[in-house]
Amino acid sequence: MELGHVVVLAGGLSYEREVSLRSGRRVTEALRALDIPVELRDADATLLDSLIDDPPDAVFPVLHGAAGEDGSIRDVLELLDVPYVGARPDACRVAWDKPTAKSVVRRAGLRTPESVALPKEVFHDLGAASVLDQIVRSLGLPLFVKPTRGGSALGASAVHEASQLSAAMVGCFAYGDAALVERYIHGTEVSVSVIDRHGTPTALPAVEIVAPGGLYDYTARYDAGDTEFITPARLTPEAAEHATAAAVTAHRALGLRDLSRTDLIVDEDGDVHFLEVNVAPGMTETSLLPRAVSVAGLELGEVCHSLILARL
Repeated sequence: MELGHVVVLAGGLSYEREVSLRSGRRVTEALRALDIPVELRDADATLLDSLIDDPPDAVFPVLHGAAGEDGSIRDVLELLDVPYVGARPDACRVAWDKPTAKSVVRRAGLRTPESVALPKEVFHDLGAASVLDQIVRSLGLPLFVKPTRGGSALGASAVHEASQLSAAMVGCFAYGDAALVERYIHGTEVSVSVIDRHGTPTALPAVEIVAPGGLYDYTARYDAGDTEFITPARLTPEAAEHATAAAVTAHRALGLRDLSRTDLIVDEDGDVHFLEVNVAPGMTETSLLPRAVSVAGLELGEVCHSLILARL
């Protein structure tokens, strides 16, 4: 099918705006290399009128953070009856909320670190010191703290000593009103991307992440050279199989479509632990899905093209 007009949607006003713009440019260039007429648009006040006045064949959203991943922009696209790549709004809302996503995949049979999710108000009303002490007593150390919603590891930090927990919570609440505190699982951090091929969720090779200092934070994600990425990940064949199966299970259990990226930890026993899932994976030069696409022997533009055609 010949495409006449594709819109790549990037930018927006989330904390991850700049990363989204980089992702958008990468997807736009990959599609243009196939001679597909594509326009890169920002999610701003002019977007709605432009989509109404000149409806595209399809929209490829690469919006990261709120609006891009919480389903709201996709709700608008559905109101306009514009085809788009990626998960439907309801599925986005479930995946976007990390505690909810953890509950869903746990019911589907996946392991996920024991955790607690608490809004900022709980610490104010019950006393921060008492709540933090109880978290340490119940979950033990080390811990990992991150906002219940959000991406790019903004506001996320590891806690190895009880004295570090208070500062970790302050950093977390700078990016969201609720915190997810979970047990820190030692092991190999891997990311497994899933793309729908001919209607079947297919896992790409796992990418192993070796970040400086052991924390795959915002800088490690987007500053080239700071983090080592190993694809395929250095896992036993059995662990690699379990990791790819876990990503496909999460994709299906959460009702996702077209593409997703699941972050996992493989512990020393080879057990796979689900951390979170991303419905709008990064597409930058340091992002994990494009790396996995390349190692799988595929071309990013052709993959994006096939996902667009699947929506028409």
